[in-house]
Amino acid sequence: MTDRTPPPNGGKRKRFLLLRIDSWIDSGLWNAGYRAAEIWEEITIFFRRFRVRGLTRAVFELMGEAATWGTAGAVLMLALAQPAFEATKGDWKNRGDFAVTFLDRYGNVIGHRGIIHADSVPIEELPDHFVKAVLATEDRRFFDHFGIDFFGLVRAISENARAGEVVQGGSTLTQQLAKNLFLSNERSIERKIKEAFLAVWLEANLSKKEILRLYLDRAYMGGGTFGAAAAAKFYFGKNITDVNLAEAAMLAGLFKAPAKYAPHVNLPAARARANEVLTNLVQGGLMSEGQVVAARRNPATVVDRGEIASPDFFLDWAFDEVQRLASRFPEHTLTVRTTIDMGLQRAAEDSVETSLREFGESYRVKQGALVMIENGGAVRAMVGGRDYGESQFNRATKALRQPGSSFKVYTYAAAMEKGMTPETVVVDAPITWRGWSPQNYHNSYSGRVTLTTAIAKSINTIPVRLAKDVLGIDAIVNMAKAFGVETPIRRDKTIPLGTSELTVLDQATGYAVFPAGGVQSRRHGIQQIVSDDGRVVYDFDRDEPPARRVLSEQALASMNTMLVQIPVIGTARKAALERGIVVGGKTGTTQAYRDAWFIGFTGNYTTAVWFGNDDYTSSNNMTGGSLPAMTFKRLMDYAHQGIELRPIPGIANPEPAVPEGEAPDEGQKVAENQDTGLPLMPPLQRPRSLSADSTRLIREIAADLKTAPALPDPAKVGSVE
Repeated sequence: MTDRTPPPNGGKRKRFLLLRIDSWIDSGLWNAGYRAAEIWEEITIFFRRFRVRGLTRAVFELMGEAATWGTAGAVLMLALAQPAFEATKGDWKNRGDFAVTFLDRYGNVIGHRGIIHADSVPIEELPDHFVKAVLATEDRRFFDHFGIDFFGLVRAISENARAGEVVQGGSTLTQQLAKNLFLSNERSIERKIKEAFLAVWLEANLSKKEILRLYLDRAYMGGGTFGAAAAAKFYFGKNITDVNLAEAAMLAGLFKAPAKYAPHVNLPAARARANEVLTNLVQGGLMSEGQVVAARRNPATVVDRGEIASPDFFLDWAFDEVQRLASRFPEHTLTVRTTIDMGLQRAAEDSVETSLREFGESYRVKQGALVMIENGGAVRAMVGGRDYGESQFNRATKALRQPGSSFKVYTYAAAMEKGMTPETVVVDAPITWRGWSPQNYHNSYSGRVTLTTAIAKSINTIPVRLAKDVLGIDAIVNMAKAFGVETPIRRDKTIPLGTSELTVLDQATGYAVFPAGGVQSRRHGIQQIVSDDGRVVYDFDRDEPPARRVLSEQALASMNTMLVQIPVIGTARKAALERGIVVGGKTGTTQAYRDAWFIGFTGNYTTAVWFGNDDYTSSNNMTGGSLPAMTFKRLMDYAHQGIELRPIPGIANPEPAVPEGEAPDEGQKVAENQDTGLPLMPPLQRPRSLSADSTRLIREIAADLKTAPALPDPAKVGSVE
């Protein structure tokens, strides 16, 4: 018999439960919304009591906007402060805790750097009139501000506006110390922002006496001296504790412009500046006119030091190198034999200065930098700017400038490693790469050309075509790094034309690979470091690893074959040396003529030359083939006098003239380079692979040279690349 009992009503129960849950949610949400509306109405009613109208409302609106923008500004300031505070990491107070005596390559003393502790005098022991003279001149409100003196800044702006020129600075003593400890003298908004943050940070972490002592110990005082104690001994032959008021005023006047007011260079200017300091003492209420009148009538006299030639830009860089190497040993009182040759250094400084004096105004260019490296890596000369006393910013090692076409050598070197040769034919024609269409000068194109012609004429489309179709950007960047370029290089499609900034030292290091036989140039400025007890704690030849090969012999021979054509048929004819000495190299000119380069080499030396303006303003059509090439020639002609000429690997130096009636010395006809074993080209002979275009160009240049004036118009020399 079948069971007819109905099943339990489980489905209805489930639906009923779901309906109850839905009802509970709906009612809960409605009640919550209703309660929220009540609360909001209560809040609104409460704040109506504070409602303001008319002028009062405008004030409160402004305060609200100020609070909003103030919060945004605080966030922005915090973001800007982060890069500045990176400099304070580590043991920053003892970074300069060295006493280093520098010697040139021959063992002659050329300068000192660091703090000699015997000369560091506590503030309590300094003469009161000296401290007052410094504060009256540099920062009268030093003990009242927190690192930034807004009142002093307003006063300086008003005084400068009244005088129509810069007669007062707005930087506090703490800001100047921040610059000396952590930053460079580069004139930029970024540096000023960092300086302000670091000044506040110093005030928060050091006492006023500590800040003042550090400033007096580390400021540059002219004559290659750092710190007031060293300056007192150098200028007056006495301890800082013994200087009288007249001498103290002269020392205090040096902080503003040590080169301009250095008494051993310009004593009348130094005395006039000291008189201004005495006036500041009176105007600041620190002394009376009666107290300073004797110092006015009897100005300070200085020890006769003669002409002091200290390679300060080089010493700053060498001091940084010493501190980098010092992690290997605990000693901090050191004697360092450097690689600098003072004869070449003076010639380098004279070459840059002469070029700027003769052509700087017509080219509208104010600064230059130069680095000279001997084959083997020793830095023999360094010019970091026109005047170290005016600006200690080293444009040879710290300024990042676009290299322009001088960067193309790394593209061509990568192409040679890929198996191309100087005779490889590439089409010079319009090209577009991911929306970018580089153009040649005058928008002209040559069609099918050899790579020799392309690099000699500095054609822009060819290296871009090589990067796009053959190499890729990574291969070019890696080649530059292998050559010794230390500045980070951007990896974008414009790199083949030199848009990523480099330093002059980078370029000299990279190009030095070509005369070094394709191995690393091993650039260095420190040859040996000796501790205070006479132990050799570092020796470059002993402690550094051997150079490794970065360019194959075949690629090197191809590159040198092309590069020696540039001073003959290319953009660097003004770099050709006397006596037929073979030169290789490359020019570079950036957009709007902001930077002009020539980096060249012989078998003996590599020299990189840059000219431009610190504020990145354009020059008057200055190219790498003009002022930089002429400066290179002036220095290198001097450097190659009376020395044994070494051949460029793969290239022969010209044979000396043989007197009539004498047979040439067959021993001079070397079949291959003794350094690398590479075959040598016949002297002064163009490669047989030159195209018809190159041959025609040589003939045109020869015709031009017959009618060229001895001193060309600076505004017309060179060609844009």
